Amino acid sequence: MDKIAKVYARCNPALRLFVSLKFSALISVTFLVGIAQICRAQDASGNSSWTASSQQQSPAGAENPFRTRETHTAAGGRVVDNKSIETLGPDGRYIPYRDTETESVRVDATTFRTTERTFGRGPDGERQLVQVRTEESRELAGGEHRVERTVLDPDANGTLQVVQRELQDSRQISPDVRETKTTVLTPDVNGGLSPVVQIEERQKKSSDGVIEFKKSTQLADGAGHWQLAEIREGTRKQGSGEEGSAEERVLRPDSNGNLTVVERTVSKQTEPNPGEKRDTTETYSVNVPGTASDGSLQLVQRETTVQRNTAGGAQTSTKKTEQLNPGAPSDGLQLTNEAIDIVRPAAGGNADQSSTILAVDPDGRLREVWVDFGKTDKPSTTQTESPTSTKPK
Repeated sequence: MDKIAKVYARCNPALRLFVSLKFSALISVTFLVGIAQICRAQDASGNSSWTASSQQQSPAGAENPFRTRETHTAAGGRVVDNKSIETLGPDGRYIPYRDTETESVRVDATTFRTTERTFGRGPDGERQLVQVRTEESRELAGGEHRVERTVLDPDANGTLQVVQRELQDSRQISPDVRETKTTVLTPDVNGGLSPVVQIEERQKKSSDGVIEFKKSTQLADGAGHWQLAEIREGTRKQGSGEEGSAEERVLRPDSNGNLTVVERTVSKQTEPNPGEKRDTTETYSVNVPGTASDGSLQLVQRETTVQRNTAGGAQTSTKKTEQLNPGAPSDGLQLTNEAIDIVRPAAGGNADQSSTILAVDPDGRLREVWVDFGKTDKPSTTQTESPTSTKPK
């Protein structure tokens, strides 16, 4: 996320305000990526393109293998990304499964619009539109930032109907304080849209670089009232280089309506060696697998990600997940799975990518459960993060 923010901060000076939002959990990743892609296109004299392909399968054959192909084209402030997924058919040949087309455009100096269309396949293999997502972001005077996101699904006749709309308004209250209000609306019985979720977030940045945040979520009760569902609050601090730390508490109402802490996460990012980054996140919860809750927070999960850059230009990322065993919670955290992503430079400016997911079997040994191999001619400047295998849904 930080790398994307740095890219679009180099664009139109009016967009630099968004960099201050890079820690916000509300800002859309799709929107940030769209802006970053447009900015890269402008940096490259208005034109750039790349392709990527990969094939995924389960070594044990338990999962249906599939393959993907992505294309990216940017020109004149317009970015188009296409992603196609194919699955193995009954006759052993790959057949189309799902297509996603995403277009990001700069409408004017302060407005960006992103449209994502997803297509599936009908009974006879014909392409069918299954969903459209749109997002329009506008920067207003005084540092106000408005975003409207809409999700549309086709009805039985193929006519697109709004199934969700999200309205977000972010304001700079003072040089160090920013407030964001989000309302989610869904169809009601009268054929209109009614608010069902309201989210309010406040972020304050101190002189030492610490960001304090608090996000409250309320749900409509169906009787015209709002009920507090959750509060997330905590701090984030960016240290020197890529080092930093974060802490978050989750509070929810108990049976008596009193707010109690039900979860706490602590994250730390360090650079133990040149070319190496380590990110550790520990989760504490009152819900402990295999035991009755006594209301106290206990360590239930730890995720450790190590990224390394080699002298030959390869990038590796290893993520280990440790969790409590519900059958023996007193034994402490146990390794449950590991994900290994590798990107290696190849001839002709291309790159080879591989992702491997391993899980602990009943004998306590790590075994491969999913592998992903691919190639891309994506420019090396965009190879800043290792890929993550994603199964089709």
